[in-house]
Amino acid sequence: MPTLNAAPHLARSLSPLVPAVADGLVRELVVSDGGSTDDTLAIAEEVGARLVTGARGRGAQLIAGAAAARAPWLLFLHADTALEGLWIDAVSRFIARPENVLRAAAFRFAFDDASVGARLVTFWVGVRNRVFALPYGDQGLLMSRALYDALGGYRALPLMEDVDMVRRIGRARLHLLDSRAVTSAEKYRRDGFAKRSSRNLLLLARYYMGADPAALAAQYD
Repeated sequence: MPTLNAAPHLARSLSPLVPAVADGLVRELVVSDGGSTDDTLAIAEEVGARLVTGARGRGAQLIAGAAAARAPWLLFLHADTALEGLWIDAVSRFIARPENVLRAAAFRFAFDDASVGARLVTFWVGVRNRVFALPYGDQGLLMSRALYDALGGYRALPLMEDVDMVRRIGRARLHLLDSRAVTSAEKYRRDGFAKRSSRNLLLLARYYMGADPAALAAQYD
């Protein structure tokens, strides 16, 4: 879990993981922090997470977190995203199938918001997933250590590290789980659902056309 001043979201994102710790599905929680100045580190230590600190940047933080992890399966999850419902069953079924050791899985997308704007964005995310097989990092990403290593891991990109990884996985090796990852809509409520979605789409288009991820990250921030 990459973090940066994530304290307001951690209770919500960590709570659904507790039952999976109890039944042995989650063996460790690695929090990879990029320089938090709030209570993120204290919360991570309180829940018994393995804490990794380093330079800010989600790509670099994911690399560091994966390097610290010891389990044969890796679940990359954003700090403002909470897994919902029967996620434990969905993940257990996926990793139980031997052929999935060379496949990856993502959750279905949802917001913690029931507004019209949120529902429209959710609809178009579903279209993007079905047509382009392109889930973002806020949908979580589950894969075996074997697949992660075979792909060369995440790249230290300041933005689009999730798109880069999913493109390397490829449509044939990507599965959408029958469970949702519910992401905070805080930034969308602040900026406006239409405005933020349009900006994200423009950044994605520029990335596909070869724009420098560092320049895109500066605009994103």
